[in-house]
Amino acid sequence: MQSYATDIAAAEALKEKTAGLRKAIGQIIVGQNDVVEKLIISILCNGHTLLVGVPGLAKTLLVKTISDALDLSFKRIQFTPDLMPSDIVGAEILNEQRQFQFIKGPIFANIILADEINRTPPKTQAALLEAMQERNVTAGGTVYKLPSPFFVLATQNPIEQEGTYPLPEAQLDRFMFQVTLDYPTFAEEVMIVRNTTGAKVQELSKVMSGEEILYFQELVRRVPVPDNVLEYAVGLVQKTRPGSTNVSPVATQYVSYGAGPRASQYLILGAKCHALLNGKYSPDIEDVRAMAMPVLRHRVLRNYKAEAEGITQESLIKQLL
Repeated sequence: MQSYATDIAAAEALKEKTAGLRKAIGQIIVGQNDVVEKLIISILCNGHTLLVGVPGLAKTLLVKTISDALDLSFKRIQFTPDLMPSDIVGAEILNEQRQFQFIKGPIFANIILADEINRTPPKTQAALLEAMQERNVTAGGTVYKLPSPFFVLATQNPIEQEGTYPLPEAQLDRFMFQVTLDYPTFAEEVMIVRNTTGAKVQELSKVMSGEEILYFQELVRRVPVPDNVLEYAVGLVQKTRPGSTNVSPVATQYVSYGAGPRASQYLILGAKCHALLNGKYSPDIEDVRAMAMPVLRHRVLRNYKAEAEGITQESLIKQLL
């Protein structure tokens, strides 16, 4: 991997690399620029992302395309109602020497596509908890370290659809971002149909290696943050918590549970990376605000009054901002 003389030179290289990554992804994925940016930021912040949208919006293709553009190992796990935790983590078997041997599951890869994660019961969803937080798994009393870097990029259909299980709050909190995919515009859908119904298959070149990703993750953490930006992020999160001294009247009225300290951490990490990708060497309040929706969307739990009045998480967060 190329070494950089200063952090400023590394920041310029990061901006160039991510521009190349966006261009490569754009050869396959039409539109969804905001979604692609959030996925890149979560990877550079060593976080996990949950993609939510109705079937057919290319959620799986998007994750597969990103893995193709990165020089990383990739495994896809299709979550189904009969999937067991051992199908994800792996299991101990008795080998020919009549000794127990651990056979690694698909979780042992750099990028995990947890496809339709809400189609499996909570027992199996929980198998991802340790892996996502600790970057290791335990089987038969032995701890096995996962490859580095390690990302879970999960897709989920809206829970209003039949045959789905809502994710537990503890697992939702492990995701740095929850990103919602919208339907494409008319022009984008015309281009999608044109690109996907022809004979030509697009080949992607590798844009960034695992070593580079680890280096840029450290670079993001070294970005200095002014005290006023730090305090703004923490203050924004505290506004979501009913019962706290800094709670917003909107949260008191419509929120049952607010965001925890992880939200403050991810707001600052995301703001650091967002600043670097936009040519700034230190984040400002606008960078924090740019991260607020994907970071807080799945951490602010509405109460019955909000649901009865049709108030969404998005509208609550906009009022808090």
